[in-house]
Amino acid sequence: MSNHSDHPTRVAAFFDVDGTLVDATIVHYYAYFATRALSPLRRRLWLAGFIPKILYYIFLDRVSRSAFNRIFYQNYAGMDARQVRVWSQAHFEDVIRPRLYPDAITRVAQHRDRGERVVLVTGSLDFIMQPVAEFLQADALLAVQMTEQDGRLTGHLTGPPIGDEEKAHVIRAFADTHHLDLARSFAYGDSRADIPMLRCVGHPVVINPKRLLRRVAEENGWGIENWEKE
Repeated sequence: MSNHSDHPTRVAAFFDVDGTLVDATIVHYYAYFATRALSPLRRRLWLAGFIPKILYYIFLDRVSRSAFNRIFYQNYAGMDARQVRVWSQAHFEDVIRPRLYPDAITRVAQHRDRGERVVLVTGSLDFIMQPVAEFLQADALLAVQMTEQDGRLTGHLTGPPIGDEEKAHVIRAFADTHHLDLARSFAYGDSRADIPMLRCVGHPVVINPKRLLRRVAEENGWGIENWEKE
């Protein structure tokens, strides 16, 4: 993945990842890492115990995406940090790549071909998103990181979750550092948590929006697109 600070253009395309580029969430990712080393029987038992928690997570996500991320990531506490990084490429091939929207891959390529920066902005963990950024040949990846202790993940992030207003904050900071013109730039998102990010740019596009985001997009004259899996 390139990350050259002297890129000639002042225009960028900022992409949310989960739900926008790929039909998956941080729940799918965690389930993979939590069960990868389990036997089929133990995997079924794990799922039986985890599924009841999903209703709570859905409720929390509706209240605040950032709060949901902060609490959900505590599930990673105690995982072998080196092992999950080793598994990240297999995770991309097994979970993420089959769920990438073909239209998303095409759109990323179109921005690259026009000489515009492609920046992935996501609340997902950096080691999970790195293979995605490399596959899409993104210029930069703005993702969260998790602290480690004695070779184990702690379940705590090194900074605030990248969601809601924080997503807009990191975009503005990146634009300032790299001298980007946000008024000429693009942003793609799929949820109401992406609204602050979408408001940052001159060309916001919502992907597969649900009712609230669709209404906001229509009121503001934003682009609306439906991307489907093959």
